[in-house]
Amino acid sequence: MPDKNFNFPLGISPWVSEREKSRRLCEGFNFSLLEQSTDSYRFTAMADPGRIENLFRSFASVLKEEAFFILEFYREEQSSTTDEQPTPTLYYSPYLPTEEILTTIAPYLPRLIHDGFVGFGLANNHNGMELFYSEEKLLTCFTENHIRIADLFHGQGLSFSPELLLTSDLGHDHLSLLCHPRHLLPAPLNQLPDSELDYLCFCEELADLLDMYPVDEGLSFFLSRREQESIKKCLKQHPEFACFAEEDFGELLLSWHDFVQECETGFDGDLDEYHQCLKLRDIIQYVIEGVASALHDKLADIVAEPDNRFRNSLSDCRKRLDPPNNISLRADRFWYRGMVLKQGTYLRRDLIRSGWYNP
Repeated sequence: MPDKNFNFPLGISPWVSEREKSRRLCEGFNFSLLEQSTDSYRFTAMADPGRIENLFRSFASVLKEEAFFILEFYREEQSSTTDEQPTPTLYYSPYLPTEEILTTIAPYLPRLIHDGFVGFGLANNHNGMELFYSEEKLLTCFTENHIRIADLFHGQGLSFSPELLLTSDLGHDHLSLLCHPRHLLPAPLNQLPDSELDYLCFCEELADLLDMYPVDEGLSFFLSRREQESIKKCLKQHPEFACFAEEDFGELLLSWHDFVQECETGFDGDLDEYHQCLKLRDIIQYVIEGVASALHDKLADIVAEPDNRFRNSLSDCRKRLDPPNNISLRADRFWYRGMVLKQGTYLRRDLIRSGWYNP
């Protein structure tokens, strides 16, 4: 039982009816194995907002020299009259030097920490680690080195608490910084103009600074360091794919998703670029067929949704493009059958020249 009430960030306001339960909230963390995993863990933590910056800096110190930043916020103001559950948009930055990310986000951290409509995080898929501070103002960490993260949390004043009560366990409202009277905001927030307290403004500004791009929430996944090593080993076995072994495989999965999304709205590249994008799916399938069953199933699940969308965007499926003959795959390479309906000028031009439309 804590000796004082939990210090909520400004963006979380517990309901009056939950006041008794909120008194039982305290700082701490717990962890468990990730679902369908034997070597990766999920940590959940409640921390005073004053600890968050140091927690992220400590976490950054155990990453490699580069990482990517994660930002989640609601792109538009939500109407109270709609019955639809609003969903935030998730953004990733490219891999950048970790210290560069920390320097860039430093002026924004108080706003990111306290605004009730914003979540942010730091990750490196190469060593299978991610730390995220959600709009619920909960810390979530994914790692295979649970001892290191437990030590990190202990070093920041958090204790292991197997029965930890979370913000999400009690009724509460989310508040933006603009909901609070200026005189009640702590420094340095009370010195900022309204435009800089508006999460839409400062989140979009930060996304631009870090060259961030939106990611489908359904494509948010975690690959452990051991899984990354298995993928790397598999890719090195194929002469043409070995050059991709040192890349973040998650980037290839996201690139396939982006290609599918572009095909749904209209593919603007030429036929050669289209072939290069299909090769991405060859690489993914080669890995799926070359890794252990658990990782096979996990990767197949990740690409299932974009695969179905790509199938639905194809026409003329009685025809097929010639797949590379230097890749042997067991799966039916459906991505070479037919052609996307929404073709840009260059793709259509090349298809006409290649005789695709000939009887």
